[in-house]
Amino acid sequence: MTRSFLPYILVAQRLGIAFVTLIIVSFAVFFATAMLPGDVAEILLGQAATPEAVAGLREAMGLDEPALSRFVHWLLGLAQGDMGTSYVNNIEVAELIGGRLLNSLRLAAVVTLVSVPVALTLGICAAMWRGSIFDRLVSLLTISVVSVPEFMVATLAVLVFAVWLGWLPALSYGVELDSWSAMLRAYAMPVISLSLVVSAQMIRMSRAAVIETINTPYVEMALLKGASLSRMVLRHALPNALGPIANAVALSLSYLVGGVIIVETIFNYPGVAKLMVDAVSTRDLPLIQSCAMIFCVSYLSLITLADLIAILSNPRLR
Repeated sequence: MTRSFLPYILVAQRLGIAFVTLIIVSFAVFFATAMLPGDVAEILLGQAATPEAVAGLREAMGLDEPALSRFVHWLLGLAQGDMGTSYVNNIEVAELIGGRLLNSLRLAAVVTLVSVPVALTLGICAAMWRGSIFDRLVSLLTISVVSVPEFMVATLAVLVFAVWLGWLPALSYGVELDSWSAMLRAYAMPVISLSLVVSAQMIRMSRAAVIETINTPYVEMALLKGASLSRMVLRHALPNALGPIANAVALSLSYLVGGVIIVETIFNYPGVAKLMVDAVSTRDLPLIQSCAMIFCVSYLSLITLADLIAILSNPRLR
């Protein structure tokens, strides 16, 4: 095995692990939703339904088949893009998710555009001025935000900006988007809540990556020879830290997957997460499973991307 092929072998191994993980996750998602309390047929028909009617509906929906057989059929359909039919609405799940997925992606894109530049700027500046008042203040703020769960951040945002100040609406859904200002007001609360959580993680990780690069011997030698710190960081240290920083960005954005579920529910934002929460209350299993798989695939993709960036940017593997 030559050293030049080692990165490609590691990449292939990581992709294989991601594929196996996805199969295991799909198994867990299917059987976890299948074990939810209550009978779907009874919930759909109501309490006055006769046992014969319940049994007939279960047979029509395929719920009388063995669980493993239903799982294989569902997984094969999912691989072909068939998410099934909603039990409650009798509409294709893909059609129900389509518009909601666009809303969630739009929210994630806005959060990314806001949080990445701010977090990288603060993280790099904190690393450059390590030990200063600015660095301590940024570290204190990031630790405070990381220590608070997403629902608490969203609740505090509602109390401050919607209740006390009255600047922004408490809910995103139902706001008239007839102008750019109205659109900004509707997106402001979810974006603020998610950006705070994502940025805090990104600042800490990017700061650590830049500090590690600054501590390398060639940077220390250049500083001893009189080179300015800003020039060394921006011209020499930062390009060598792009791999760890990109890894930090990918890992931090993975927090969007969990945070968006809470934020969409609190602000009544019409995204995939809100759709999944509504589906749980009605026991709409195909819809729950498809939404859960979207979040699992998104999270797994970001984590895998972070690992691939770490492998390809490692100079010892080149």
